[in-house]
Amino acid sequence: MKDNIRKYLFDIKESIQSIFSYLGDSRNFKKYEENKQLRRAVEREFEIIGEAVNIILKISPDVPIDSARKIVDLRNWVIHAYDSVDNVIIWGIIIKDLPKLLEEVDKLLSAYKEGM
Repeated sequence: MKDNIRKYLFDIKESIQSIFSYLGDSRNFKKYEENKQLRRAVEREFEIIGEAVNIILKISPDVPIDSARKIVDLRNWVIHAYDSVDNVIIWGIIIKDLPKLLEEVDKLLSAYKEGM
Protein backbone atom coordinates (compact mmCIF):
# COMPACT_ATOMS: atom_id res chain seq x y z
CA MET A 1 0.00 0.00 0.00
CA LYS A 2 2.75 2.41 0.90
CA ASP A 3 4.19 2.28 -2.62
CA ASN A 4 0.79 3.10 -4.13
CA ILE A 5 0.46 6.19 -1.96
CA ARG A 6 3.99 7.27 -2.81
CA LYS A 7 3.20 6.95 -6.54
CA TYR A 8 0.18 9.26 -6.20
CA LEU A 9 2.18 11.71 -4.09
CA PHE A 10 4.76 11.83 -6.89
CA ASP A 11 1.94 12.49 -9.38
CA ILE A 12 0.72 15.40 -7.25
CA LYS A 13 4.22 16.81 -6.96
CA GLU A 14 4.82 16.49 -10.68
CA SER A 15 1.54 18.27 -11.50
CA ILE A 16 2.33 21.13 -9.13
CA GLN A 17 5.79 21.50 -10.63
CA SER A 18 4.26 21.44 -14.11
CA ILE A 19 1.86 24.24 -13.21
CA PHE A 20 4.72 26.35 -11.89
CA SER A 21 6.73 25.57 -15.02
CA TYR A 22 3.87 26.54 -17.33
CA LEU A 23 3.50 29.88 -15.56
CA GLY A 24 7.21 30.68 -15.41
CA ASP A 25 8.82 32.89 -12.82
CA SER A 26 6.70 35.95 -13.58
CA ARG A 27 3.39 34.25 -12.70
CA ASN A 28 1.41 36.94 -14.46
CA PHE A 29 -2.37 36.65 -14.01
CA LYS A 30 -3.17 38.71 -17.11
CA LYS A 31 -1.08 36.40 -19.30
CA TYR A 32 -2.73 33.40 -17.66
CA GLU A 33 -6.22 34.78 -18.19
CA GLU A 34 -5.57 35.64 -21.85
CA ASN A 35 -4.04 32.27 -22.76
CA LYS A 36 -6.69 29.57 -23.16
CA GLN A 37 -4.13 26.85 -23.83
CA LEU A 38 -2.27 27.73 -20.62
CA ARG A 39 -5.50 27.79 -18.59
CA ARG A 40 -6.53 24.39 -19.95
CA ALA A 41 -3.11 22.92 -19.18
CA VAL A 42 -3.29 24.20 -15.60
CA GLU A 43 -6.85 22.92 -15.21
CA ARG A 44 -5.74 19.48 -16.41
CA GLU A 45 -2.99 19.41 -13.79
CA PHE A 46 -5.60 20.27 -11.14
CA GLU A 47 -7.67 17.34 -12.38
CA ILE A 48 -4.67 15.04 -11.90
CA ILE A 49 -3.93 16.45 -8.44
CA GLY A 50 -7.55 16.01 -7.36
CA GLU A 51 -7.80 12.48 -8.68
CA ALA A 52 -4.53 11.48 -7.01
CA VAL A 53 -5.72 12.90 -3.68
CA ASN A 54 -9.04 11.10 -4.10
CA ILE A 55 -7.28 7.77 -4.64
CA ILE A 56 -4.95 8.37 -1.70
CA LEU A 57 -7.96 9.03 0.54
CA LYS A 58 -9.53 5.76 -0.61
CA ILE A 59 -6.34 3.83 0.17
CA SER A 60 -5.63 5.57 3.46
CA PRO A 61 -8.18 8.13 4.71
CA ASP A 62 -5.82 9.21 7.49
CA VAL A 63 -3.07 10.55 5.18
CA PRO A 64 -2.44 14.08 6.47
CA ILE A 65 -3.17 16.30 3.48
CA ASP A 66 -4.78 19.56 4.57
CA SER A 67 -7.88 20.43 2.59
CA ALA A 68 -7.90 17.04 0.89
CA ARG A 69 -11.67 17.13 0.44
CA LYS A 70 -11.46 20.64 -1.05
CA ILE A 71 -8.81 19.43 -3.49
CA VAL A 72 -11.10 16.63 -4.68
CA ASP A 73 -14.01 19.08 -4.88
CA LEU A 74 -11.88 21.39 -7.05
CA ARG A 75 -11.16 18.50 -9.40
CA ASN A 76 -14.88 17.78 -9.68
CA TRP A 77 -15.67 21.44 -10.31
CA VAL A 78 -13.05 21.73 -13.06
CA ILE A 79 -14.26 18.54 -14.75
CA HIS A 80 -18.01 18.76 -14.31
CA ALA A 81 -18.59 22.51 -14.26
CA TYR A 82 -15.91 23.38 -16.79
CA ASP A 83 -18.06 26.18 -18.18
CA SER A 84 -18.10 28.03 -14.85
CA VAL A 85 -14.45 27.75 -13.82
CA ASP A 86 -13.40 31.09 -12.37
CA ASN A 87 -9.89 32.13 -13.38
CA VAL A 88 -9.53 34.34 -10.29
CA ILE A 89 -10.30 31.42 -7.97
CA ILE A 90 -7.89 29.13 -9.82
CA TRP A 91 -5.21 31.82 -9.70
CA GLY A 92 -5.69 32.26 -5.95
CA ILE A 93 -5.25 28.53 -5.45
CA ILE A 94 -2.08 28.58 -7.56
CA ILE A 95 -0.54 31.42 -5.61
CA LYS A 96 -1.78 30.63 -2.10
CA ASP A 97 -2.45 26.91 -1.85
CA LEU A 98 -0.15 25.08 -4.25
CA PRO A 99 3.10 26.04 -2.46
CA LYS A 100 1.63 24.71 0.79
CA LEU A 101 0.44 21.50 -0.88
CA LEU A 102 3.88 20.98 -2.43
CA GLU A 103 5.44 21.36 1.01
CA GLU A 104 3.00 18.82 2.49
CA VAL A 105 3.64 16.35 -0.32
CA ASP A 106 7.42 16.70 0.10
CA LYS A 107 7.08 15.98 3.83
CA LEU A 108 4.91 12.94 3.16
CA LEU A 109 7.32 11.63 0.54
CA SER A 110 10.18 12.02 3.01
CA ALA A 111 8.18 10.23 5.69
CA TYR A 112 7.35 7.35 3.33
CA LYS A 113 10.99 7.14 2.33
CA GLU A 114 11.92 6.83 5.99
CA GLY A 115 9.35 4.08 6.50
CA MET A 116 6.21 5.85 7.66
